[in-house]
Amino acid sequence: MRRVRAYVDAPLAPGATLALPRFAAEHLVRVLRLPDGAPVTCFNGDGVDYAGTLRLQGREALFACIDAGPPAAAESPLRIVLAQCIARGEKMDAVIQKAVELGVSALAPLVSERTEVKLDAEREARRMAHWRGVVLSACEQCGRATVPDLEAPRALPDWAVELPPGPLRLALAPGGALRLSDLSIPAAGVVAVVGPEGGLSDRDLAALDAAGFQRLALGPRVLRTETAGPALIAALQARAGDLA
Repeated sequence: MRRVRAYVDAPLAPGATLALPRFAAEHLVRVLRLPDGAPVTCFNGDGVDYAGTLRLQGREALFACIDAGPPAAAESPLRIVLAQCIARGEKMDAVIQKAVELGVSALAPLVSERTEVKLDAEREARRMAHWRGVVLSACEQCGRATVPDLEAPRALPDWAVELPPGPLRLALAPGGALRLSDLSIPAAGVVAVVGPEGGLSDRDLAALDAAGFQRLALGPRVLRTETAGPALIAALQARAGDLA
């Protein structure tokens, strides 16, 4: 039987037994239909996979931890922050999912001039909870035991001026003067901005220019917003990360 992975927001240690959170329990028991005693691997974001077994007690599902493995080897040596201008519905989910699978270190949802998704406080909280679930599900699937950071949505100009120094700053823009072959990637990694469905506006690009971003053209074709971010991450990973 294959060993499945589940995220647990709790301390984990060999010898410990804990009740699984409702979402994890329902996924393992009702969706995957795992029996009592099935092998399960849990992780809590500390970079380590914890092997154990599923224990069913009435309506409660428990995780009995047996062993802690070495630090998981699924993290890229290249730190990439993807700043994705919020896209509609499943497009944003797809970007987040694929970015996590490709090894992104952090995700920053941005509100740009052409962003069509409007978030009040209540809707933002729901979206953040949903996106967090997408991140965790992608980690479970791809073998990552370190959970990428997910920032709260910010207005693009405000976010750009508050970035710490160090990483290479790239704005994906058709017609940009910079090409992948031109890049010299520093040890601090890369921060990359991808526009929404309508692309980055002149005002967005001016704000990014002022914050030290360089305009990068990723090939001769105009990519959709849900394609551009994952394509750029894959290209960067092939150049300086773990896809080389």
